Amino acid sequence: MYTVALSEMIKEFNLVLLASNVDTSDSLLTHPDINRPALQLAGFYDYFDADRIQIIGLVEYTYLQKMSVEERCGTLRRLLSHQVSCMVLCRGLAPFPEMIDFAEEFKVPLLGSPDSTTDFMGEVIRWLKVHLAPRITLHGVLVDIYGEGVLIMGESGIGKSETALELIKRGHRFVADDAVEVKRVSHQTLIGSCPELIRYFIELRGIGIIDVKQMFGVESIKATQSIDLIIKLEFWDKKKKYDRLGLREEFLDILGNNIVCHSIPIRPGRNTAIICESAAINHRQKKMGYNAAKILNERVISNMTVE
Repeated sequence: MYTVALSEMIKEFNLVLLASNVDTSDSLLTHPDINRPALQLAGFYDYFDADRIQIIGLVEYTYLQKMSVEERCGTLRRLLSHQVSCMVLCRGLAPFPEMIDFAEEFKVPLLGSPDSTTDFMGEVIRWLKVHLAPRITLHGVLVDIYGEGVLIMGESGIGKSETALELIKRGHRFVADDAVEVKRVSHQTLIGSCPELIRYFIELRGIGIIDVKQMFGVESIKATQSIDLIIKLEFWDKKKKYDRLGLREEFLDILGNNIVCHSIPIRPGRNTAIICESAAINHRQKKMGYNAAKILNERVISNMTVE
């Protein structure tokens, strides 16, 4: 289970602490989803997940406002006694006095936001999905090539870092070398980044460590990048049959997401950087609906039919 400090969310969204006697310094968020406790305010607690952030919008606030003080106290006590991770009032709504009292009693962070409920929910969910996403660290190099995130993998010493360096010189942007931290932010999207300790550094055998940011400028680097394509470099094997048409795509499973993967044989004379660049362009064309291999195959079949 991954966590993110509540204090980071408070800072990110400029939230106001409405219950000043509640300490938020050690509070952690563990769930990427949120909840608007409309059913809970009506007394229905089946399947209630207290780990989620509880959002009070205009609808919930108006419902509470129409209650008598005694009813509101009972409803809020019941809700906050579940030790929810935190409660946020949107639209700049002022908390009820009893809401503050119960928040302090049960040590529940009570926060306020001036944003509309829908806007705040959308941004918080997006932010939590990234910070609490399942993750893994892979050995490889991540480069942004024409907007396509290309993860270059292979054995140590096969030339991944040298390929990345050539791509940087050709105007593409470098993300990570050696260790790539991959997060699954959705069932379709993987986001790659570099550990802070080695960010923007590349190791070149025989030369040592170089700083890409200092050597090539800020336009040559990128903090994060979606992973759209995987290039697996491997030493040339005469006995192995390599795909020469590309009609069938291979995939590599990473955290449950299938990413298109090309195995590229390496031997003297092959320009790996240009191959990676061409693979990225070809992958982008396929996403736009143009598949060169299929068109050539259709032409060949058509020609055979005519003859």
